[in-house]
Amino acid sequence: MRGFAKLAWIEIKLYLRQPEAAFFTLFFPLILLFIFGSIYGNEPSPFFNGRGMVDVSTPAYLAMIIGSVGLLSIAIAVAGYREKGVLRRYRATPLRPAAILASEVIVHFLMTLLGGALLIAAARIVYGLRFPGRAVVLLAGFTLGAMSFFAVGFLLASVARTARVAFILGLVLYFPNLFLSGAAIPKETFPQTIRSAGKFIPLTHVVDLLQGLWFGDPIGQHLTEIAVLTGLLVLGVVVSAWTFRWE
Repeated sequence: MRGFAKLAWIEIKLYLRQPEAAFFTLFFPLILLFIFGSIYGNEPSPFFNGRGMVDVSTPAYLAMIIGSVGLLSIAIAVAGYREKGVLRRYRATPLRPAAILASEVIVHFLMTLLGGALLIAAARIVYGLRFPGRAVVLLAGFTLGAMSFFAVGFLLASVARTARVAFILGLVLYFPNLFLSGAAIPKETFPQTIRSAGKFIPLTHVVDLLQGLWFGDPIGQHLTEIAVLTGLLVLGVVVSAWTFRWE
C-alpha cells in the first residue's frame, strides 16, 4: 500500500509537469467560462429555458474536462510510458500490474475532480452559479462519465505505438466530441441537423447526463445516457484489456 501511494504521488507530480494536460484540465474550461460569462452573464434567459448561461454551461464544461482527460491525458501518458520503457520497468517492481494501472486511473480521476472543483468554485464566486440538483447523484454521474472516457483513453493507448500517435488519435476523437456535443458551445445555438448528429457523439451523453442531474432531474429520465456510457465503459475495458501491451 505504501508503494502504491508513493507511485500515485509521483504520477500526480508528473501530471502537473505536462503543460498540455494541465492546460486542458485546469485552465481551458476556466478560460471559456470567463469569456462566455463576460459576454452573456448568468441572468435567467428564455433562450436557456429560464436558466442562466453559466448555469447551463458549467455542467457541460465538466463533460469537457472528462473528455480531455480521457481522450488526451490518459492516452498520451500511458502510450508515452510504454514508448520510453517505463511500463516494462514498472513490471519488474513488486507492485502488481493492476496496481500500476489503478494508480493511473486514480490520479487522472483526482485531476479531473480538481479541474471540476476549480470550475465550479470560479463560476459560483464570479457569476453566482446555481445548483438545484443533488451533489451525490451528480458525483455518481460524473464518475460514470469519467470512467467511460478513461476506458476509451486506455484503448487508444493500447493501439497507439507511440505517444505522438496517441496524441493524434486523441485529437481526432476529441474535437468532434468537443464541438458537436454541446460541451464547448451550448446546444441551444445549434441547428437541428447538428443536434441530431450530436446524438451519435459519446460526449453528448455525458453533457446531457450532467446537465440533467445538475438541474435535479430524476435519474430515470437519463437511463439512455447511463446505458450508453456503461456500454462504452464495458467495451473500452474489454477491448483495452485484450489489446494492451506493456512494451
